[in-house]
Amino acid sequence: MANYNKVILVGNLTRDPQMSYLPSQTPVVEFGLAVNRTWKGQDGQKKEETCFIDCRCYGRQAETIQQYMAKGRPILVEGRLVYDTWEGKDGQKRSKHRVSVERFQFLGGRGEAAPRPPAARPEPPREEEEFPPTEEPGGGEEIPF
Repeated sequence: MANYNKVILVGNLTRDPQMSYLPSQTPVVEFGLAVNRTWKGQDGQKKEETCFIDCRCYGRQAETIQQYMAKGRPILVEGRLVYDTWEGKDGQKRSKHRVSVERFQFLGGRGEAAPRPPAARPEPPREEEEFPPTEEPGGGEEIPF
């Protein structure tokens, strides 16, 4: 029997992306997506429903989403469904489906996808010694253009 697991969604972020790091220092970003559906009922009234989906992305793509996306901004994601299970604090088994993002595309104009200020981007934990920055050749003066 053949298997196929592919999801393509277009929606708006329900919250700012949350960055974390795996023990291997691989970046991971998680965000929520709201996908709306509008239709007319048999009575002619406009109806709307919203589906909320949790998404997770890894690596360089995770850093890009963290840098450029924020709550309310539109995005197209392509990926696969993953079934997560865990045990809650109350001892009950919990589970949910989430989208593991493999590709994405920012939607909307440039103003909608402006980079966040650097303070909003967390740095990965460092285990190595930090060295002071070296001075640039030429005394660090800017060259006017």
